[in-house]
Amino acid sequence: MLYLGAHLSVTHGYLAMAKEASAMGANTFAFFTRNPRGGKAKDLDLKDMDLFNKYIKEHKFGKLVAHAPYTLNPASATESTRDFAFMAMKDDIERLELLPGNYYNFHPGSHVKQGSKKAIELIAEVLNETLFEGMTTTVLLETMAGKGTEVGRSFEEIKAIIDKVHLKSKIGVCLDTCHISDSGYDLVNNFDGILEEFDKVIGLEYLKALHINDSKNEMDSKKDRHEKIGEGYLGLDVFKKIVNHPYLKNLPMILETPNDFEGYEKEIKLLRDMEV
Repeated sequence: MLYLGAHLSVTHGYLAMAKEASAMGANTFAFFTRNPRGGKAKDLDLKDMDLFNKYIKEHKFGKLVAHAPYTLNPASATESTRDFAFMAMKDDIERLELLPGNYYNFHPGSHVKQGSKKAIELIAEVLNETLFEGMTTTVLLETMAGKGTEVGRSFEEIKAIIDKVHLKSKIGVCLDTCHISDSGYDLVNNFDGILEEFDKVIGLEYLKALHINDSKNEMDSKKDRHEKIGEGYLGLDVFKKIVNHPYLKNLPMILETPNDFEGYEKEIKLLRDMEV
């Protein structure tokens, strides 16, 4: 079964968010755990979360992909920024345990002139301080486009972080199609080869979720500008391969394209219609 959805808002509560997903034909979705620019998380409504858990079970949703705030940077040279990353990640994971068995996705961060080697050590340090035995949430490192000093621009950098994490069963990868194309991976002309490279470098078993976005820019642009499915550099053929791939088709696929409700509804239908 294809698990398709979009990035939705939790402003009106968890149950309302799940119903919005159903209305657009989605059976998974992503949401920010707190304001995407950081700050204190909203107080939890436990009754709403209980109703939400029952709803997604009854409607056979796939795993959900919660998203950390963009300001979370465990690779920062600034101690207060790293402290916020630790606090936010620890708090977010504890809250997500009330929605058991889902994913928590984050951007690995930017090294800001420290170099990727030092940044990788700092990212792994925060992960090792926050992951714990018995947790049901799996934390996902997102593949990045390579803007500025972003860490995670290559499979090798993602693997280097995973290698330093103690609880490897609690860690995974979210592959963003726009990001990896913009960082230099040729999905258009070498789709199978890129997946083989991922498997060789990281291990396909670590790939847990997808952000499926077309790109406004050509491969290796280092830009990170998402486009609607089939309207960018990647084109429809890449996404047809994704929804029909024997491994990928079972992963939650999250749209982060420049769209509104109707746009996401159309893209979800477009992708479902590609399945053969």
